[in-house]
Amino acid sequence: MSNAIFDELLLGAEKPSRYIGAEVNAVCKDKAAVRFLLAFPDTYEVGMSHLGLQILYSILNEIPYVAAERCFAVWPDRETQLREGKILLTSLESRTPLKDFDIVGFSLQYELSYTNMLNMLDLGGIPLARIKRQDGHPLIIAGGPCCFNPAPLTDFIDAFVIGEGEEVVEEITAAVRAGKNNALSRNNLIEELAKIPGIYVPAVHKKNEIIQKRTVTDLNAWMHPLKPVVPLMQTIHDRITLEIARGCTRGCRFCQAGMIWRPYRERNTALLMEMAESMLKATGHEEISLLSLSSGDYSCLEPLVKNLMNRYYQKRVALALPSLRVESLNTALMEEIKRIRKTSFTLAPEAGTDRMRLIINKGNTSRDLLDTVDKIFSAGWKSIKLYFMLGLPYETREDWEGIVNLGYETLRAAKNRGQVTVSLSTFVPKPHTPFQWQRQISLEETYERQDFIRSRIKNRNLSVKWHDARMSFLEGIFSRGDERVGALLESAFRKGCRFDGWSENLRFDFWQEVIAESEINAEDYTRERDTNEIFPWDNIDCGVSREFLLEEKQKSKDLNATGDCRFDGCQHCGVCDFNETKNIFATEKEIKTALSSPRFPDALPSKESKYRFTFSKLGRAGFLSHLEISAALIRALRRSTIEIAYTAGFHPHPKISFATATSVGMESRQEYMDIQAQEYLSDLNSLKSEINLNLPSGIEILAIRELAPDEMAIAQATKGFEYELHLPTDIDSSRLTAMEENIKNFLAAPAFNIHKISKGKTVIKDIRPFVHCLNLDSDNKKIKFIVAYVQEGSARPTDIITHILKSDADEARKIRVVKTKTILS
Repeated sequence: MSNAIFDELLLGAEKPSRYIGAEVNAVCKDKAAVRFLLAFPDTYEVGMSHLGLQILYSILNEIPYVAAERCFAVWPDRETQLREGKILLTSLESRTPLKDFDIVGFSLQYELSYTNMLNMLDLGGIPLARIKRQDGHPLIIAGGPCCFNPAPLTDFIDAFVIGEGEEVVEEITAAVRAGKNNALSRNNLIEELAKIPGIYVPAVHKKNEIIQKRTVTDLNAWMHPLKPVVPLMQTIHDRITLEIARGCTRGCRFCQAGMIWRPYRERNTALLMEMAESMLKATGHEEISLLSLSSGDYSCLEPLVKNLMNRYYQKRVALALPSLRVESLNTALMEEIKRIRKTSFTLAPEAGTDRMRLIINKGNTSRDLLDTVDKIFSAGWKSIKLYFMLGLPYETREDWEGIVNLGYETLRAAKNRGQVTVSLSTFVPKPHTPFQWQRQISLEETYERQDFIRSRIKNRNLSVKWHDARMSFLEGIFSRGDERVGALLESAFRKGCRFDGWSENLRFDFWQEVIAESEINAEDYTRERDTNEIFPWDNIDCGVSREFLLEEKQKSKDLNATGDCRFDGCQHCGVCDFNETKNIFATEKEIKTALSSPRFPDALPSKESKYRFTFSKLGRAGFLSHLEISAALIRALRRSTIEIAYTAGFHPHPKISFATATSVGMESRQEYMDIQAQEYLSDLNSLKSEINLNLPSGIEILAIRELAPDEMAIAQATKGFEYELHLPTDIDSSRLTAMEENIKNFLAAPAFNIHKISKGKTVIKDIRPFVHCLNLDSDNKKIKFIVAYVQEGSARPTDIITHILKSDADEARKIRVVKTKTILS
């Protein structure tokens, strides 16, 4: 695909920045013995928020003979572009079609991304069925929590990675490299993968062969990623993620992650401080997220939080703890977190009654929740979200009422200090959990529970949100599905199902049709299971024994709790061998060292100055929105030696202003940005070079100068703009003649009214007074014009193209718009 066609497609895409690539810290190798595509079957903004993808990208690209690149699911508008243009789906880095890689590895985090996975294979020129792939086709592998039940995908995936991927990806690439050197066939390469521990290969392994998961023994040995790729667009989690621990000892009976990622392993506190420093320097992010299944269980959490806040307070780096248990949140932690910015608080009581929390082994009470809520609002937070599940085992009407009551009790604990949101999801039984035998409630039962709760919550400060029950229904089919649902999945994909986890894209009617057309009874997958039943995932060993899961199932029925093995001794789940595989906690020495770390001194106040930056955004950077350009510049400034000034308050923002916001698709050779910062005493040219090293491709700082105290702000100083329109290279002479006549008529007219839609209303605007010059250069197929920018308004390039040149939508997409100059007073 040529650059011109690629750019034209970008201009027609809903969010072009999803497909540009060339981000800060992205890696593009010219040559490599093994080309590995990391494929994430969801949007760019979702995939780039996933830590696992960043970890594998870092590990693989550190291997000299491996080139790892990325690809994400394309939104429906982009899919239409590719299919209509007969263009293959490619990687971001080198724009190589998926079919030309050695390995395509899917990260499967959610069952409702399966149709996206098939769509990516199809768009990439790869046969869906593994038995139809031949020599020359890439190996299709998959990893992630969904692979702990690989049965629904065995028709499509060549090899499943069971467990953690840090070590095994190196072994996979080594095997493929050796196989290529020895000219092995594709089938022989797959057989080689089957020899690697932790890999399940449907074409090789029999169903009675047990595949044991791979586990990273010591997280401290894996310092990845230290230079995360910085997304061009705002992602779901726009921050650096520090994984402080992996696994969990709590034993919530519904939680698959808490079972399959055992044992529990903590990272060294000093190492985390080192990683945070490297990641912030490499990205310029303004927030650190401390990631764990239960962040509050980390042994050194309070001293770690204090040390991070002390070190980065002056740089306005905020801290987020996304997975806090109710009882682990104390006043000291909250005081540290709120020093920079009050990030949101989400708590997960899961159930409305203490009885149900005993059934699920949650380990806390309603009283714990209400005490914590009081602390949160007393510390100044204004909103809390509470997560609950509907349809848990042995649920009664009292549990529904308990959710309503707990919502109101939380609101009373807030004492009119903020907003409480109750969020409802449907319980989906997962493999390898004590509840894998339990029944999933039907759609009708879910709707009944949702209506019950919604109808009883009537307070403007207490709101209810709920997960789409239809999504949970589909998730339940694939979560505990067997090989037969693979055919159902392919039929749904062929019918047009995509992005089933996105409410605006879910075509449940298509799913109903393919289920009705198949011989599958959906209730076979959501029903209660007998304890002697053989499961489709019984060949996968997550480490937790079946006997332990059965004991936990019985305990839930008997209302008996299971203790936390960090406090109550080993509970005999079967994971640990107490030699290599074991829980790893911070030692007493580590805790003391962290507690004794000195507070970093606050920076002394210094004189502030204002600086004006001139910059350009050319090439693919022209497809970035104003907010995306602004974010990229701020991150680069934060990585430099200049100290930006911030506003005061609990949500500080950098003191930065721009002349105007350029539209998506427009390039510019001259933009301006004013910043306020501590007086910069070094060479400004050196600062310019420093910042340019940290900017995405296409954005460049051209000049920096200090402003005099009486100089006007950039927005006030801007008086107009000069533009160039680069016409399509294939435009014919008759069209050029027509354009010339249109321009002549416009310039001769005393007024030129256009109709525009503004805030839902049609507005008539005379753009003639704003256009000072308009010339067509037929030989070079360029149009140059100057527009004024005054209080009464201005004329936009789209106004010129649509109303003066009278270009249709197809021609307009092919016109390259370049702002050549910003005119200042």
